[in-house]
Amino acid sequence: EVQLVESGGGLVQAGGSLRLSCETSGFTFDDYAIGWFRQAPGKEREGISCINNSDGSTTYADSVKGRFTISNDNAKNTVYLQMNNLKPADAAVYYCGMGDYCSLLGPYFAMNYWGGGAHVAVSS
Repeated sequence: EVQLVESGGGLVQAGGSLRLSCETSGFTFDDYAIGWFRQAPGKEREGISCINNSDGSTTYADSVKGRFTISNDNAKNTVYLQMNNLKPADAAVYYCGMGDYCSLLGPYFAMNYWGGGAHVAVSS
């Protein structure tokens, strides 16, 4: 059974940092892509970053480029999202997804499975 579990969300002041984790199981980690997505209340889900575990290639949305960093730990089957210089506009529920390849284009983002989400709140 494929499972993705996000953790590391919370409340942070603007300018602060958080690191989200996506722990995965039930599939061959190296064969798939893991993406991070977020959805704020009343807004559509947005693709923000993705990593191909097979070759480590990454992609970022313009809105987070230079502030967020995606990485993976193949030994732990886990993908991380380091978020620096957080802004109130970054507040959302953050989801990780697993798919055959990376795509930050909605509405399906080429993801086959999703985690339950982690809340990120940013105070100004």
